[in-house]
Amino acid sequence: MRAATGGPQEGVAAGKRALRRDLLSRRARLAEDAAREAAAALTRRALALPELADAGTVAAYVPVGREPGARALLDALRERGTRVLLPVLLPDDDLDWAPYGGAGHLRAAGRGLWEPDGERLGPDAVTEAGTVLLPGLAVDVTGLRLGRGGGSYDRVLARLAAFGAHPALVVLLYDHELLTSVPAEPHDRPVHAAVTPSGVTRFPAGRPAG
Repeated sequence: MRAATGGPQEGVAAGKRALRRDLLSRRARLAEDAAREAAAALTRRALALPELADAGTVAAYVPVGREPGARALLDALRERGTRVLLPVLLPDDDLDWAPYGGAGHLRAAGRGLWEPDGERLGPDAVTEAGTVLLPGLAVDVTGLRLGRGGGSYDRVLARLAAFGAHPALVVLLYDHELLTSVPAEPHDRPVHAAVTPSGVTRFPAGRPAG
């Protein structure tokens, strides 16, 4: 007799894939003016966060397409004197990091991404960050984040935990991407806060220790 296949975790994985498709489709349909207004509002709200104001180093990312966020946020942080680290995607989908030197120091990379042209600091450089801005597609009421499924930021979170690092974990989203629940797997970790154009939502389960 053939062994049964599937199980709870396969169901969770399928649920994540379906939700990702829906959320990415909705982002793709967002009008350019609406995306621009959301980016400006997100930048204002993010810059007001104490987690960003108090961090000497912030690990961030360069938003692409309709991804929430703005390069203006990166520039504003840098102008404050904050050291901004940006990811560099490695062949195994892990992330290296390099300092952000300004808009003129970004170059096109694979998969439609942009990366800094500065010195590569190694994957462990993220452990120096006081705050990590994580890309995401959704966050639920417990702080669980739904990523794109590549696993790069799962590795980042695992690395932070292994080093005993406890930065604030913040996700930038559109208002409709705050959900009641997202499918979760055992390795998923809650974030500290989600910033949307309408406000900031904090999650006690994701609060950094110390």
